[in-house]
Amino acid sequence: MHIQARSTLRAVLAAALLAAGGAIAWLAQADAPPPVPTPSLDGIALAAPGAAAVTIPSAPAAWGGVRTGDHATLSDRVVSYRIEATLDPDKHLVKGRQALTWRNRSAVPVRSVYVHLYMNAFEGAGSTFFTEQRHRGEGFRSGVDIGDGEWGHILLSSVRQGAASVPWRFVQPDGGPATDHTVARFDLPEAVAPGASTTLDIDFTTQLPRVIARTGYFGSFHLVAQWFPKIAVLELPGERGATAPRWNAHEFHMESEFYADFGSYDVSLTVPKGYTVGATGELQGAPSEKNGMVTRRYVQHDVHDFAWTADKRSAPPLVETWTGPGSPTVTVQVLYPPEYEASAKPAMKAAKDSLTYFSRTLGPYPYRTLTVVIPPYNAEEAGGMEYPTFITASGHLDVAKNSLDEYMLEGVTIHEFGHGYFYGILASNEFEEPMLDEGLNEYWDGRMLRERGQQAHPMPAFFKRIGIDPVFDPFDITRATSPRDRPADAPGQNAWQRLQGIGPVYTRTALVMRDLEERIGREAMERGFKEYYRRWKFRHPSVADLREALADGSGERAAVEDVFAKQIYAVSRVDDRVATIESEEVLPLAGTRLENGKRIEETQAALDARIAKARKDWEKANPNAKEGSGPYPFRTQVTVRREGASVPQTLVVRFADGSSETVAWQGDEKWRTFSWVKPAKAVSAELDPRRSHYLDVNKLDDSRTLVADRSASTRWASDAMAFVQLLFSFIATV
Repeated sequence: MHIQARSTLRAVLAAALLAAGGAIAWLAQADAPPPVPTPSLDGIALAAPGAAAVTIPSAPAAWGGVRTGDHATLSDRVVSYRIEATLDPDKHLVKGRQALTWRNRSAVPVRSVYVHLYMNAFEGAGSTFFTEQRHRGEGFRSGVDIGDGEWGHILLSSVRQGAASVPWRFVQPDGGPATDHTVARFDLPEAVAPGASTTLDIDFTTQLPRVIARTGYFGSFHLVAQWFPKIAVLELPGERGATAPRWNAHEFHMESEFYADFGSYDVSLTVPKGYTVGATGELQGAPSEKNGMVTRRYVQHDVHDFAWTADKRSAPPLVETWTGPGSPTVTVQVLYPPEYEASAKPAMKAAKDSLTYFSRTLGPYPYRTLTVVIPPYNAEEAGGMEYPTFITASGHLDVAKNSLDEYMLEGVTIHEFGHGYFYGILASNEFEEPMLDEGLNEYWDGRMLRERGQQAHPMPAFFKRIGIDPVFDPFDITRATSPRDRPADAPGQNAWQRLQGIGPVYTRTALVMRDLEERIGREAMERGFKEYYRRWKFRHPSVADLREALADGSGERAAVEDVFAKQIYAVSRVDDRVATIESEEVLPLAGTRLENGKRIEETQAALDARIAKARKDWEKANPNAKEGSGPYPFRTQVTVRREGASVPQTLVVRFADGSSETVAWQGDEKWRTFSWVKPAKAVSAELDPRRSHYLDVNKLDDSRTLVADRSASTRWASDAMAFVQLLFSFIATV
């Protein structure tokens, strides 16, 4: 997973492997006791530190109601940012001036606002980010560390509301260490009346860190994200379970991401001449040059973040266009360093294919640009990330057909593009409900990879040359890296209070959705997700809103509610198996019986002779009969066991004459025996013949045969060996 950050496939596998081993998370401890919180000036509360999956659907008018296309703007623009920023690439410093205009949507005056200062997560070891990293005993994804002189921070040098200076203080909404400075409260000199707006003029300096997680620099490469003061979201009653106005602001946790209002960004970026720049949004006019510095202005409406990159080593960008029904013409560019030239065209193809697939299966892509950035060697921690209209992928020196590098590059590009929908357009709260982004996106891009016929070929070239080339389907990889036997955390849990880390948010959510699709059908699932997109694009859905959209759109409410109750709001082990299979001839039995009014006795010897004669006569009359058939019927009994949550199961029993019996096993019973009397002996019994339940702990015990069959164990042993090799190849490259 992105061990926090992004779910590049490599990261998904590594982190989910840790999750399956039971990695222990930081349990809300702190290096020092936090100060007693000071009440805000207006009494508006903060969201609870442990807030997680919402159970009550949002009100119909939440976030201004469904965006039907009849509105003047795509989103209800709550905030606007006008920023002028200058990069000093030698000091890795960004100096910025920002006019932040925020509209009070509530019915009460607002005196205190909360602002995220994400870059302070990298200012020192006392931040919540690094405190959690120490308690977990692991680094971010590949574990690159910050060295001396490589820390980052954001410094506010001036905050004004009109002519008045704005006092502010650091706060820790989640009870983290007092040394965490990723959230600040601004106490406004003048209250913002209901429906009114205010502008905060902020001068700031951002020191970029050496890139160890999502953002920063390496050499001349700069990935500038989480870099400016960003206002938190004021939620109103009926929005994501709120019953009164509340500020939704959380510290920057190691395994959490972001949540912000939709708005407009007008950003002017000044960098030295010779640097290639890519950014969120559309370039306005021609760049202007002065004193060896070049200024470019980017504008993008109806998004909730802004990121950019600058590098003097970049190769000339690869630029193409894409068109699709309901979408504007999209200019797609790939920025890459010279060493990763082989990755540029595959990344471009994957990006354009993603535009086609997501537009068709969810809804049209609404923006005019898409920038894909491939970070240089030694800056891969900036890869596998997403921002509106701007994503980062992974670089490879060679992208041979059917190689693991090809799978990784295309898989990561598709995954990060998909975030443009589940994180971008469907702007869920990644702090409290990360499954709505990471999990749903992992599922949807798995569907795309499956539809493309994309498979992972993990073996090195030498083994392929001698004929050893096992392949893995996308959801098989997801299943192999998801904790199934002892899952600890519900997918709906928040990002930071998790025993097994963030990995299962990706993998287990994807499997839950994949199994739901198997249960209700592909078309029903797609109808449900299209309804989710229709209702919640350019708004902020909750888990409850997803549940309702899927139930209504698919027409399968009972199945959807059952799955959400057992596998989203809770976490339940699934473990069904075939316990026994028996199939015996129903032969005449020794003893006495009434015949023509008289009781007669047939001795065992006489009975054996009668049975032998019947068999001989039958074989003479049926010379080509298959083994397992004869003059007497067979009684077959199959017992199935359930050691976890109930799921709708199908049992198929096959017989020697080629016939079969199929029965449904439903309900909460822990076992059941099914019986048949048929003219042929049973050969095998199999649960889940369509492999509908990927959450099941062990698929090897789903079937039994009456005669020992080594083919399954041989195949699975080969798969296991290949998967071990897959893991080793990942370890070698992180």
